[in-house]
Amino acid sequence: MTAYISVSFNKRKFLDKELNAIIETLTDFKIAPFIFVDNYKFDSTQEREMMQQAMADIDKCDILIAEVSDKGIGIGIEAGYAKAKNKKVIYVRQEYTEHSTTFSGISDFQIIYNDHNDLQKKLACAINKIIAASS
Repeated sequence: MTAYISVSFNKRKFLDKELNAIIETLTDFKIAPFIFVDNYKFDSTQEREMMQQAMADIDKCDILIAEVSDKGIGIGIEAGYAKAKNKKVIYVRQEYTEHSTTFSGISDFQIIYNDHNDLQKKLACAINKIIAASS
């Protein structure tokens, strides 16, 4: 099983604790984490190539986890594509950040957390439900 982790490119460096918590939790469940922004570098003229690569990578995943504490159009597009491909979508955001009604509306699970420990607990619960449903 693989989880595509969608996160704002501009805010990636500020979310190390949170992304490490997600990666640790996934690893505990033997789910391979894949963070798109950590694997590729595209310049502003490569938007088509970037989105084609994102869609190809989403096609290979089983779950999409989107850290949306910082809203991004690209994150929404990735989530919408994953949902259209019948992938489980997990909405993740820090409790003091703005809620996205559209993103939450298409997600299968919503995790609102106050710190990385809380995130790990809540993500583990969601993954347990996904695994139980697929058994």
